[in-house]
Amino acid sequence: MKTGGAKEAKQGENPSKLIEARIRKLGDWRGETLARIRALIRQADPDVIEEVKWRKPSNGMLGVPVWEHDGIICTGETYKAVVKLTFARGASLKDPAGLFNASLEGGTRRAIDIREGGKINEKAFKALIREAVELNISAQVARSRKPKSA
Repeated sequence: MKTGGAKEAKQGENPSKLIEARIRKLGDWRGETLARIRALIRQADPDVIEEVKWRKPSNGMLGVPVWEHDGIICTGETYKAVVKLTFARGASLKDPAGLFNASLEGGTRRAIDIREGGKINEKAFKALIREAVELNISAQVARSRKPKSA
């Protein structure tokens, strides 16, 4: 069973420390926004696993923060004008507060773009995180019950 915190990266680097480095390197509203979102995710799911994926020269080898619990919950990408939170299975989530405002045409993912000075409904965001976790857990249970073919 996975526990909360960070998985060790392949090169032995701690993903939580890589996320902290990304936040520090941004040093502007995007870093502050990413830090706030990260705190909300951890409050919503204390067992969340932090990971960093897609490390490449174009992102300073710091990669993209990813939050997981029995599968990807969401990613936190930073661009010049937005912090983009992409929910891996967002199209399957209820969003009564209307937080999703990007990638709405996709059949699977949905995203929340936060612009400089933008606010997010923290209560609704945490509910969305918890719903994404429940969806991941239910999918894991369904997969484990599926009979294996001979």
